[in-house]
Amino acid sequence: MKAMTFERLVYPFAAIVGQEELKLSLLLNAINPRIGGLLIRGPKGTGKSTSVRALADLLPDIPVVKGCVFNCSPRDPTNMCQHCFSEYETGDALPVEERKMRVISLPIGATEDRVIGSLDIEKAIKMGISALEPGILAEANQNILYIDEVNLLPDHIADGILDVAASGWNIVEREAVSVAHPSRFILIGSMNPEEGELRPQLLDRFSLHIAIEGILDQGQRSKIIRNNLEFGENPIMFRKNFEKKQELLRERILSSKEMLHKVTIPDSLIETVARSCISLKVDGHRPDIATVRTAKTLASFEGREDVVSNDILRVAKLAIGFRTRQSGFEEPATPEQVTEILTNILREKDLLPEKPVED
Repeated sequence: MKAMTFERLVYPFAAIVGQEELKLSLLLNAINPRIGGLLIRGPKGTGKSTSVRALADLLPDIPVVKGCVFNCSPRDPTNMCQHCFSEYETGDALPVEERKMRVISLPIGATEDRVIGSLDIEKAIKMGISALEPGILAEANQNILYIDEVNLLPDHIADGILDVAASGWNIVEREAVSVAHPSRFILIGSMNPEEGELRPQLLDRFSLHIAIEGILDQGQRSKIIRNNLEFGENPIMFRKNFEKKQELLRERILSSKEMLHKVTIPDSLIETVARSCISLKVDGHRPDIATVRTAKTLASFEGREDVVSNDILRVAKLAIGFRTRQSGFEEPATPEQVTEILTNILREKDLLPEKPVED
């Protein structure tokens, strides 16, 4: 008899009212994980967690090595644990299964062992990686790692996640014994700025940053009330009513992923991005790269094989705004400042779009 599994009924992504920029940012990360994640700022009750968890329904299946607890890729040797890589080196094809890409939430108060995994020293000496009790970072490989209230994360947990996010590997060390496994994930965090700011080191790890507010339009707020009442009273029927829209979004994500490698961006726009980051004195090169990657993904999402200046204007405020500047000695640029600098440079180059920027 097949074992029954429990599936939490999440709110449909297509039913979320307003917050278009937030929804777009989440979808773009789902299409192109190489963008590098998203930080969502906003007061409580603005739909931050609901939007992230709703994304789970739209995520595509991913190929993994069958039976591997680390979600190793069956085709990429750089994303394999020691056991899978040893099997791969023999030349035999690794067993493959499709798993649903997931949103892995980091629980508030999670211990270090729960996050990185725990290691039995005696077993590790004899068994290697098999002695590791996998943690959240093992589950997160090839998935989305979501940290709610990321600004309240203890420093030692945050530092561990930062190291893994940078290297793509989780190394568990105990008394000079260490084992490692791949952990490549899309990092999404949410926070209420009223509860404290984020450390610059962690802030820079998110490629896109967005600030959201409560919706003040009466019609939209009324729709939010009705939708939430209907979902609470009959979630199965409510989800069924939005299934067609959900399926259209799933298909659009898949088609965008397929088109992404065809998208090109002219040198003039790459130079515009570089110049704007220099003018804004942002730290490092991540903002430039994130802007271009996100613009290419936006073009694929809209069914185009070429990036236009309007794409840059729409995503630059997400990729460059809130970034540290001059090693933290200057306040981060606001989205409005980013748009102003870019607009001036595009006007100088005669690249300013006739169509206004869409939020």
